[in-house]
Amino acid sequence: MVRRSVAFEAEMLAFLPRLRRFCFALTGAAHDADDLLQATVERVLQKPPPDDADLKKWMFRVCRNIWIDEIRARKVRRADELNEEDYLPATGGEKETMDRLTLLEVNAAMAKLPDDYRAVLSLVALEGCSYKAASQALDIPVGTVMSRLARARRALADMIEPGNPARDHVIAAPILN
Repeated sequence: MVRRSVAFEAEMLAFLPRLRRFCFALTGAAHDADDLLQATVERVLQKPPPDDADLKKWMFRVCRNIWIDEIRARKVRRADELNEEDYLPATGGEKETMDRLTLLEVNAAMAKLPDDYRAVLSLVALEGCSYKAASQALDIPVGTVMSRLARARRALADMIEPGNPARDHVIAAPILN
């Protein structure tokens, strides 16, 4: 394994929670997200980015490429149902229950999106990346990021609340926190 500087390792460790969320957004399952995260970290440690590369963008790209390779190897898209215990703490009360149902509904809808839409939506809405940063991380044009994001938001809105005319402008980052 190639070792880099302490600063490299510290930056990578600090970035792991964000990368884990991205992994979950791609896979839709906690155990698959953990496996993808581990594979990504191993790959980045074995073959670190060039000195002039942004580590975060590099790790997003490596992660996405590993996931694409995994999908190709499986040749089948997974449609696992979400296990609520993996994602939410046990709480009581009507508001907490509604929040939990909304989050599960959004996660289930995210899992049904095509991989390209899910990747863009998770980078922009969950991670707060700019369109330019997302385009660089995914190696696609900015216009493609914008159109995939719009289609992903519309598809999510249709899955969550079909037939609601006000839904076109509702799906945004705060829902996906």
